[in-house]
Amino acid sequence: MKPLLWVMGLSYMLLIGGCTTYGAISNPKTPESAATTGDYSITSTIRQKEPGKITLLLSFSGGGSRAAALSYGVLKALRDIPSSLEKGAPSLLSEVDLISAVSGGSFTAAYYALNGAATFQNFEPDFLNQDIEDNLITKLLYPSLWFSDLGRTDVATQLYEESVFKGATFGDLKKRKNAPLVLINASDLSNGVRFSFVQEYFDLLCSDLSSYPIARAVTASSSVPILFNPVVVENYKGCKPDNLLIKDTPLHSRQLEETRQGLLTYVREKRRHRYLHLVDGGITDNLGLRAIYDFMELAGGPKAMTKLLNRTPSDKLVVIVVNASTQSASDMGRSNLNPSIETSLNAMTDIQLHRYNATTLELFDQAMQTWSSQLSTKYRKVTPYFIELNFKQLENESQRQFFNAIPTGFYLTEEQKQQLIKAGGELLKEHPKLRQLLQDL
Repeated sequence: MKPLLWVMGLSYMLLIGGCTTYGAISNPKTPESAATTGDYSITSTIRQKEPGKITLLLSFSGGGSRAAALSYGVLKALRDIPSSLEKGAPSLLSEVDLISAVSGGSFTAAYYALNGAATFQNFEPDFLNQDIEDNLITKLLYPSLWFSDLGRTDVATQLYEESVFKGATFGDLKKRKNAPLVLINASDLSNGVRFSFVQEYFDLLCSDLSSYPIARAVTASSSVPILFNPVVVENYKGCKPDNLLIKDTPLHSRQLEETRQGLLTYVREKRRHRYLHLVDGGITDNLGLRAIYDFMELAGGPKAMTKLLNRTPSDKLVVIVVNASTQSASDMGRSNLNPSIETSLNAMTDIQLHRYNATTLELFDQAMQTWSSQLSTKYRKVTPYFIELNFKQLENESQRQFFNAIPTGFYLTEEQKQQLIKAGGELLKEHPKLRQLLQDL
């Protein structure tokens, strides 16, 4: 049944692909009486979270349900690891301050930020056990949709709202006490900017994030261009944001300056950038790390950030990266036969993805060394722990081949799901820097 549904579904997509459609607008304008009403911001959310023993940040990569299951396995492991040997010590999971996520990883991050401990009872039935691909195709084939204004992206959002996020908004995220901040990251096709669903970014648009559906943000983060329409967000006039993302602070790199200039276009060129066309966050960063890096640097560095958050820095800065990217097993090099268009496109995507990931990992590792040095004092040293988890770290070759063969889609077999969850936990627990952190704690 599945192949037939996919053929019919893809035929439908191609049929309507040539039709002119307009993206639905779901973000309201900020009321004139308030500079910011929806307070799901980096500063306010982290301020309300109780300080822990360490500063712990997570990033969940893209990679469809494969990434969602692997990052879920890491959350389960963090839940089971105590933060010290003291009796009744809280788990490492309770220490998490922020989760930055892209595409498939956004489902896990947003679900946990919204549901907390209930995630470990409900995330599998609500998402990982679902054949999202078939559910989506089935919805697209409903006759009632054939002549409606709903695009593929609207149908996906509707599906995620019904089955995963139950109509929750960013205002609901703010209600869970001591929850980590979640950054759901997308890419703006109109100017190439990496865009995060937090109030600081929405302030640039004179818009209120609080009533915005979480499902729609996650749809944007995971919307592969061409297959899905962009999620459209309106950029309103009528406010003058005093925003740390666009402050005229000295920057030490062209990449950061380009990021700031891109964000400034939302403020200075309202007519030209009246609408943002948001798609898969993996286009601008498939690891979710650059959103953290950009915010820290644009805010003026770690000292300025800790002052902004009204916090004393902890002496341990920990970042755990869950990288679910795979190595494709191409046989192109075995023959002088010209590759097909599909094979060539897949190869180009793989090359760009892995090279950009490598650059991002190197950049962030160096940044952590710098930040830790800047935060250290004569009496207290801040130690960085940069923990990247990926399939290449698995010692068993057959295991690596098993995971590399899982496609980037939104469907997993029961075996694939269980093995991914198990691998996430094992990769974390066996990582030497995690062991070093636990010893130091």
